[in-house]
Amino acid sequence: MKKIQMVDLKGQYAGIKDAVNSSIQEVIENTAFVNGPEVHKFQKSLEDYLGVKHVIPCANGTDALQIAMMGLGLEQGDEVITADFTFAATVEVIALLKLTPVLVDVNEDNFNINIEAIKKAITPKTKAIVPVHLFGQCANMEAIMELAKEHNLFVIEDNAQAIGADYKYSNGKKVKAGTIGNVGATSFFPSKNLGCYGDGGAIFTNDDDLAHTIRGIVNHGMYERYHHDVVGVNSRLDSIQAAVLNAKLPHLDTYNKARQTAARKYNAAFKGMDSVITPKTVNECDGICDTCDCHVFHQYTLRVKGVDRDALVKHLNENNIPCGVYYPIPLHKQKAYLDERYVESHFEVTNQLVKDVISLPMHTELDDEQIELITTTIIKFING
Repeated sequence: MKKIQMVDLKGQYAGIKDAVNSSIQEVIENTAFVNGPEVHKFQKSLEDYLGVKHVIPCANGTDALQIAMMGLGLEQGDEVITADFTFAATVEVIALLKLTPVLVDVNEDNFNINIEAIKKAITPKTKAIVPVHLFGQCANMEAIMELAKEHNLFVIEDNAQAIGADYKYSNGKKVKAGTIGNVGATSFFPSKNLGCYGDGGAIFTNDDDLAHTIRGIVNHGMYERYHHDVVGVNSRLDSIQAAVLNAKLPHLDTYNKARQTAARKYNAAFKGMDSVITPKTVNECDGICDTCDCHVFHQYTLRVKGVDRDALVKHLNENNIPCGVYYPIPLHKQKAYLDERYVESHFEVTNQLVKDVISLPMHTELDDEQIELITTTIIKFING
């Protein structure tokens, strides 16, 4: 059996090696390393895939979030509501821009931002909501957009973990994650469902004026060389990374289906175990039915009950099975984001999740033998 990896980029590369190599070689030969043809090709291809008017590539996913907020013209002291249970980049950019982060609790079943918690957090200073589509499925965007409309708020989707996922409205309409709010941001970090071979990111919007502003921001505030019309940054997707993404994008749906297949097998192995809570999807379909992409399983994250989670992590590592704890510390308890306004009882779910969650290997190359070893090792540990 091949060595189990948390993410098997080597195995994935083997299947697209010729396309990746030829695309990179073409960039090297034409020497258009920044903003070259591969970048423009990727931008257009991703716009078509997502069904969104504007994709603006940038250097990484954190920049994408920051630039999205800059483009909306948020001002120092404006409050921005986001989830407590997520990676720090989401709140990091809010703080960097001298905005005021307002962290709220998440749902126990799907880990996404809790709508009632958002409602309670809105004040006259609130200007934006940043829902994080955690682990591969969308937050309740229909409810969030209704709240935003009612209170005249911007919505910035953090789509770093859900590229390719569908969001299904109550009327049955489906759209791609990241294309619903005023603006969406994503990361192409190598381990993402659509990852490059370094850093990369992109911003999505259907707003023509906002797209124009953002295009200037990513390039030093320039629309014409040496004419700086807005305050900008230097955040461009380089051509070699775009070449890799161009080779991968046609396979994204296949990659996501492979993840869903692996998730289905994990679910089956743990079925009936009271101490293991498998991922729940918003559409009550396990996220892995033949016609649904509501969950694209960037992570396959279990919750364990009545089990020493940290001892399980140690046991898996001792058996050469990688795993992850995403996330071990709530953002509201991180030194950088402490705020005396926070009340522990408002974070009941997040405070429990950080003790319960464990993420198992999840990637496009997982095979049945590996999944069986992973699951039987966990079951034996739990059952003693």
